[in-house]
Amino acid sequence: MAVQTVDEAVYSGGMRLGDTSRVLDTGPLTDEIDRRELAQYRRTLPPQVRLTFSTVFGPLLVLIVALALGAVFGGAVIGSLLAAAGSGGDPFAVAAALVFIVVPCGLVVVALRSLFRRNGRRQFRLARFAAANGLSYRPVAGALLLPGVIFSVGSDRSATDLLQDDERGIQVGNITYVTGSGKNRRTKRWGFAGIRLGTPLPHIVLDARSNNTALFGASNLPAPFDKEQRLGLEGDFDSHFTLYCPKGYEADALYLFTPDVMARFIDSVAQFDVEIVDDHLFLYSSQDLATLDPQVWQWLHATLGALADKVDRWERWRDSRLGSTEVVPGRGGAPSEIRRPPRGVSTTGRRLTQKVHWIWLVIGAVSVAFTFFWLIEGVFSALFTR
Repeated sequence: MAVQTVDEAVYSGGMRLGDTSRVLDTGPLTDEIDRRELAQYRRTLPPQVRLTFSTVFGPLLVLIVALALGAVFGGAVIGSLLAAAGSGGDPFAVAAALVFIVVPCGLVVVALRSLFRRNGRRQFRLARFAAANGLSYRPVAGALLLPGVIFSVGSDRSATDLLQDDERGIQVGNITYVTGSGKNRRTKRWGFAGIRLGTPLPHIVLDARSNNTALFGASNLPAPFDKEQRLGLEGDFDSHFTLYCPKGYEADALYLFTPDVMARFIDSVAQFDVEIVDDHLFLYSSQDLATLDPQVWQWLHATLGALADKVDRWERWRDSRLGSTEVVPGRGGAPSEIRRPPRGVSTTGRRLTQKVHWIWLVIGAVSVAFTFFWLIEGVFSALFTR
């Protein structure tokens, strides 16, 4: 019997993520896995996620050292048990000695077998899910060249479990990056979902209040924005989001966020941060969005469809700073022509202004002052101690 690969999985061509007229097929996320198909798929995985002996050698070495240390401390017990067994003593001593020797070795074998058998299961399920719903899938995608705020911070940036619908400009994935160094080194992980918009828009950020830190309600976003760019909206929108837009683009933000659009964002994504930048709309979560949880995918399916239904009208927006709309009379009896500004955003509206938090200014000033006084002290010591 031929083994069907993930790439050969049947796709009807009608289902698309966010297409709420159809039911999302989440069966591949939980269905029983055929071991032969998994083994075949595992061989196609990139080296970064494929489990090999070299990738488990380090943890295995640590385990062996731990067992060796345990054997040293338990050597006296094992020796006494073997001595008792060899001298015709209690027969239970033999069994106890075997337990001390065989069980740790057995645990190593079981752990290795479990690791190798489970390797690739997550990627296999997501690949099958993607194929069943008209998506492409990449287990590892490296650093993504996207304009969002979480895609340009830190170092060692990498995207994993990236699912895309290139035709509709939808993508879902998880990214990690590293900040700081030494003891302050931290790895940050985000889940994200993106929609490609029909036209570039001003840079707008909706900072969700629900996921802010408990301390002073600080934003969890990696880039702090100047408070002068905050814009209050009507209703209870401000109790769910803090909206930032470039100075001078307040009227444009009000044009985009009409009452029905605000209501849709509150109902659908109040627990997520939202960024509109260039011709992209991103949703950010501190939890994985490319996951094996069917409920998360059902939520994404409904949410992306609901948002797309509202933001489609944003295609009509034009930046008046790039020109004005004019009615040009037709010649020779031809009908008049409406000429609108080109698509795009002026330089002042393309990016929000970021701020440097006052605490870093204080730390920097103290560091400079300390260094200055240390140098002065050294100079005076050299001059007056001769």
